[in-house]
Amino acid sequence: MRYLAIDYGLKQTGLAICDPTETFCSPLSVIAGQNGLLEKIAELVKAEGIGGIVMGLPLNMDDSAGPQAKLVTRFAEQLKKLIEVPVYFQDERLSTFAAKEKLAGTELTRGKKKKRLDAIAAAEILTAFLEQKNQK
Repeated sequence: MRYLAIDYGLKQTGLAICDPTETFCSPLSVIAGQNGLLEKIAELVKAEGIGGIVMGLPLNMDDSAGPQAKLVTRFAEQLKKLIEVPVYFQDERLSTFAAKEKLAGTELTRGKKKKRLDAIAAAEILTAFLEQKNQK
């Protein structure tokens, strides 16, 4: 099944996708702002034949849900009204750190790294979700 991972943010949202065999996760894109975000994701779900959404859930280090986690949960509830696929949550702690580590060795400018960071973080979230899923 193809999954779409979402690293939700108020300024920009990163997207990543996996292949139908759930073997490879790839950064897909970054959507700036909130204008039409829900609709863009709903269109992508249909166009790409997505079978499930994986939302990165930014928990605190003590496993509690802070204000950002509540924003993500609210966004997921709104998205569920537009799509007919299940929405899963994946702990996203340290996903941005891992994404920064991957970009550190590249020769991209700081601005180009920043533009790609959220999509790479979404791929990290999706990879963790699939690894956890396949261990069960």
